Amino acid sequence: MIDLAEIGKTEYIKGIPASPGVVIGRAFVLDTDRPHVSAETIEPGQIEGEVAAFTAAIEDVRSELAKLRSSLEEELGEEHARIFDAHLMILEDSMVVEGTIKRVRYQRVSAALALTETLGKVTSAMERTDDEYLRDRVFDIKDIERRLLVRLLGRKADSMSRLEDDVIVVARQLAPTHTASMHQERVKGFATEAGGRTSHAAIMARSLEIPAVVGLGRATDLMDQGESIIVDGTLGLLVYRYDQAVLDYYLERQRRYEEFERSLLTLKDYPAVTRDGRKFELAANIEIPDEVDSAIAHGAEGIGLFRTEYLFIARDAPPSEEEQYEAYRHVVEAMSPSTVVIRTLDVGGDKFGPRENRRREENPFLGWRGIRYSLAKPDLFMRQLRAILRASAHGSVRVMFPMISSLHEVRDSKQVVEAARQELRTRGQEFDEKMEVGVMIETPAAAVIADMIAREVDFMSIGSNDLVQYALAVDRGNDRVAYLYDEHHPAVLRLLEQTVRAAKRRRRWIGLCGEMAGNPLSVLLLIGLGLNELSTSPLMLPEVKSIVRATSYNSARKTLLKAMSMKTGSEVRRYLEGIFRKKYPEISATELIS
Repeated sequence: MIDLAEIGKTEYIKGIPASPGVVIGRAFVLDTDRPHVSAETIEPGQIEGEVAAFTAAIEDVRSELAKLRSSLEEELGEEHARIFDAHLMILEDSMVVEGTIKRVRYQRVSAALALTETLGKVTSAMERTDDEYLRDRVFDIKDIERRLLVRLLGRKADSMSRLEDDVIVVARQLAPTHTASMHQERVKGFATEAGGRTSHAAIMARSLEIPAVVGLGRATDLMDQGESIIVDGTLGLLVYRYDQAVLDYYLERQRRYEEFERSLLTLKDYPAVTRDGRKFELAANIEIPDEVDSAIAHGAEGIGLFRTEYLFIARDAPPSEEEQYEAYRHVVEAMSPSTVVIRTLDVGGDKFGPRENRRREENPFLGWRGIRYSLAKPDLFMRQLRAILRASAHGSVRVMFPMISSLHEVRDSKQVVEAARQELRTRGQEFDEKMEVGVMIETPAAAVIADMIAREVDFMSIGSNDLVQYALAVDRGNDRVAYLYDEHHPAVLRLLEQTVRAAKRRRRWIGLCGEMAGNPLSVLLLIGLGLNELSTSPLMLPEVKSIVRATSYNSARKTLLKAMSMKTGSEVRRYLEGIFRKKYPEISATELIS
């Protein structure tokens, strides 16, 4: 990490890198707080006027959201647009609408006050419940409340759709309604206090290919409207109140980064081959079907990880088989003849699926998640597997199971796959009878028994994000212990080497999908491991390809072996940084490794 204090005078906040790059611009501090509502009674003659005003506000917001949904569907596809469905359902909820009108009539209060009191009881109950789905919907309700109050109180609505200058949006949290209504050509970056890499704002930023930092904890209270700020989406920094030295530093870094990105894109159609002829497959991780376009634009040779959770989260019921099939088919046909690896549902931990049968868990990352959830929901699991199998008729598809920790989970999952195949045969529907079945190696248990797992599957893919956090007992989203999350820790390197060795011994294809595959320092080690594939964010593929083409497998192997002899992750990191500064100055200049 760079030390800005050594460059000049500045203040900055460290957050979570959500979308890489550097942007310098004016802050547009978005007020997402609820307007103040006075607690006053109204005269009997004002009641029907308040009811009419509330009804009109409901219709205005419903119309606005319908237009936003339509616009977003046209711009980014149905998967993005579906996030408005929960908002529209709130406007149809009788508890909200009829409850507010009853308060106006029987308590003789303004529609604004009646609304806040009605929703206040609803949200307070939802925030106390053990049902994660309900607690996640509180933000949607508060967003609707704010939009209705703006109209009822005669305030100005958000002006993100009418931006006249380029801005960086700074907000406590960005709701789907905010990102959909913004003037996308004017918004050059995001900085939010809440959220993680899979939050809506982060997904949108990567889709729009603009820098973003999330999880800042605080920002809006520190920023002045129109203040010049810097978002460093690569390192996860929001920089403000800086002097000329810091500005000059970032201007130069921005120039180098953009120039470097342009030069790397010229490699898009070249193979990822080392100087001594070792071929690697470079694939993309995607969250939603429409990201496939970005994957292709950045030279992906396939999809190494298609996360399917986006089809399931933030909705009352699971998607139908047909809905899933269409989403998978879209990606498979777009990437054909390249391979698409589809991961089955990985809800749990920090991701929550359909509302049914869920309760709050004290330690969700070690709880009912991944393959455990799917095996406990055979109908849901079968529906997804049938959809994936049907998509395999349109191109090269592999399916893999997440959060594997034992052989019986592998065997049970394979039995469900075979049952899904048999159902499709009975229906007479086409699918690839030879579609390969694999697993993610992301628990230490799976890494230790990788040799046994390799006998049961066609391929394996290492999920580095979870493997690191489980191996080191570190929640990567917990800022109190985040400094302990270290992908270069000797224990992690040994687990990786052991897993790859087990796969090679059984002649199984093995890849790695995770943040590690997008970290230039780690790429040197992964080349040395001799993986078949590296899969990372589409935006990082050009950098990874440049490293592969600039090194040799033999030298990377020596680098790995020396790193594995070291005692600490920081020692490994210093060693790798030295190699980069000496052998790859053009990559070090982008400060992707700093």
